Amino acid sequence: MMSKAENDYQRPQGVVLAGRLAESRRFVQVVAGPRQVGKSTLVQQVTSELSVPVRYVSADEPSLRGADWIAQQWEAARLEAPGKTGAVLVIDEIQKIPAWSETVKRLWDEDTRKKLPLKVVLLGSAPLLIAQGLTESLAGRFETLRLPHWSYAEMRDAFGWNIDQYLSFGGYPGAASLINDPVRWARYIADSLIETSISRDVLLLNRVDKPALLRRLFELACRYSGQILSYTKMLGQLQDAGNTTTLAHYLDLLAGAGMVCGLQKYAGDAARSRGSSPKLQVLNTALMTVTAGVSPQETQTDREFRGRLIESAVGAHLVNAAAAGECEVFYWRERGEEVDFIVKFRAQLTAIEVKSGRVPQAHSGTTSFAAAFKVRRTLLVGGDGISVESFLARPVREWLAQ
Repeated sequence: MMSKAENDYQRPQGVVLAGRLAESRRFVQVVAGPRQVGKSTLVQQVTSELSVPVRYVSADEPSLRGADWIAQQWEAARLEAPGKTGAVLVIDEIQKIPAWSETVKRLWDEDTRKKLPLKVVLLGSAPLLIAQGLTESLAGRFETLRLPHWSYAEMRDAFGWNIDQYLSFGGYPGAASLINDPVRWARYIADSLIETSISRDVLLLNRVDKPALLRRLFELACRYSGQILSYTKMLGQLQDAGNTTTLAHYLDLLAGAGMVCGLQKYAGDAARSRGSSPKLQVLNTALMTVTAGVSPQETQTDREFRGRLIESAVGAHLVNAAAAGECEVFYWRERGEEVDFIVKFRAQLTAIEVKSGRVPQAHSGTTSFAAAFKVRRTLLVGGDGISVESFLARPVREWLAQ
């Protein structure tokens, strides 16, 4: 589903991709991000403006494509390239093809030796799998363009949304036209996004011995988004006799699909951080409201849920920036003191506290963290600090780089 507003609105990454395709030098262009964040729309917008032939194909079929299919599409694109002007080959859902990176490497190196001007764009909706293929086979041959979930500013500019709509409906542009029918919108998110992402981007492409446990873990992460929960407590909640290693692996798979993640505690030491209990975090608040079965009206009147929704929206804003390589995001808790988010940007730390109501100016958690670590600045979002709308309306890097 693609609305006219989504088709007309071009994300900033489109300008980057257009510039890269216009350059004379050649790299495989990899566009990676979760499902339904506009990867195909953006590439179609960019390639429609090109003056060279474009071949657009997709591997998103019920049965997995094979390496021979890539070679066939590649050869067809070569034949469509007139003289030295070249052509562009776009392959969508590349992660569905087994051993895709080895095949792309072989064909790309053939073109390089023969000086063929074909340019290649690969799209993938499972960022973790895409990254594995790139590091294993395509080192030195690719550039990555990461597309995170749509931000509040993008949904506002493309669809005219206000902050309450963004908190309730999240950042899925393809579902924006359905928000006047919340029941239909929720069904679309559940069936076309959540179920498709889990079944086709996680279960189909990874070894998962306990698929039911993974699904329950996703629901748990949505229900407890913004809360710190040990893996042992998660297993108790899930009523499963599995081990914590399996649970941590499944959470990584869900994070790799751009759905939910577990933030690690900031400890100033990578090993100690990895051993901490995770803070569960949705990457799009739509996942949280749909899983909870909460209506748009309830997101405004239920104070407790709204508070969790606000913190999750701020967390998602930060984590999506981290997924694009802009920063690193942690939480901090020690002896009853806690800071909602610790953001590391260019080796400097920013402590961020989120409040949904009016609160005093003094915050013992940020004070204690600043006493233990060198902090560049502390920010309060919500309450009597920066408004939630203002914080979400600006890119994360602007808050960190000032």
